[in-house]
Amino acid sequence: MPELPKLPDNDSPRKARPDETDAERRRRRARFLRELAEARELRDRVQPRRAKTARLRHAMRMRTFRW
Repeated sequence: MPELPKLPDNDSPRKARPDETDAERRRRRARFLRELAEARELRDRVQPRRAKTARLRHAMRMRTFRW
């Protein structure tokens, strides 16, 4: 059986961007989360019926959740 080529280890996400600082990573994450929230708001405005059912479904899930 032929030997497979050695693949790089992806154990640590730091290896992908070794020069990135924690502050840059947090900034990038914050920007991503802002854009995600903006996309959700836009979807809710464009599809109000779906947004309403999603809100009701979430409320029902929270009511039946056991602490």
